[in-house]
Amino acid sequence: MKKVLITGGAGFVPSSLADALLKTDKYFVVAIDNLLTGKLTNLADSNIENYKFIKCDANHYRELSAVMLSFQFDYVFHYAAVVGVKRTLENPIMVLEDIEGIKNVLSLSKNTGVKRVFFSSSSEVYGEPVEFPQNEFTTPLNSKLPYAIVKNIGEAFFKSYQKEHGLDYTLFRFFNTYGPKQSADFVMSKFIRKALNNEDITIYGDGSQTRTFCYIDDNISATIKCLETDLIVNDVINLGSNVETSVLELAKMIISKTNSTSNIIHLPALEEGDMTRRQPDNSKMLAIIGSPLMSLEIGMQKVIDSIRN
Repeated sequence: MKKVLITGGAGFVPSSLADALLKTDKYFVVAIDNLLTGKLTNLADSNIENYKFIKCDANHYRELSAVMLSFQFDYVFHYAAVVGVKRTLENPIMVLEDIEGIKNVLSLSKNTGVKRVFFSSSSEVYGEPVEFPQNEFTTPLNSKLPYAIVKNIGEAFFKSYQKEHGLDYTLFRFFNTYGPKQSADFVMSKFIRKALNNEDITIYGDGSQTRTFCYIDDNISATIKCLETDLIVNDVINLGSNVETSVLELAKMIISKTNSTSNIIHLPALEEGDMTRRQPDNSKMLAIIGSPLMSLEIGMQKVIDSIRN
């Protein structure tokens, strides 16, 4: 079995990745998390023989080195990060400390024979973009806020380690990914939970800001194909849908689908951190998956059904 380390392993996307890898019976998966935002309920069954969870903070070198030296991993997915718009805006120093985790992962991967490291970057590296759709190479990176800056610096570290030490990498720029495990900190899950409880749904500004929404299964499908067929090696890829939906449209769709009596309440626009548009060039992702992405309507219904149940 190939040995895989997933940092931030109690989070939504990384725990979903662990679940998918374990279904193949080809991997021994170790998930680590400091449980700042991760949830124990997201973790795979502890009785699975080829799975192990360890409480560990990737930003602490001695903790991470104990894990990586013990297992000698083939692949590392570095997904641990401080996440959530409100949390990252209120804790900028904590966000910047994630640079240490990136350096720790790369240094230990280089020294323990890891074949390739996968990094969860973000659409936030594009900042307020000047080009649509946002292309991995032609769209300038316009990082201004600490979270986006850390992701941009992280990408530079991965490229530099490959150049100097030959450590292969893959950079995933995630656009809004959603699914049943997602916490209520994020827009899709938050709106659905509010609607199911007939509570007011609050929107910053007029709600015209757009996002694209990618169901978790499509994200994981592309990720595993990149792993197993040696795609996007020493390269970067946007992972997300290219269909734009405004935040106001999203709220109205959710209210309609849940037959909710929720009211939409408009709050003052955020001073920073709420970009006006998001739309990736996802042609690389579509080529890798080989089929259309799940529609927002179908994916949204899956999340609604899951929360109801």
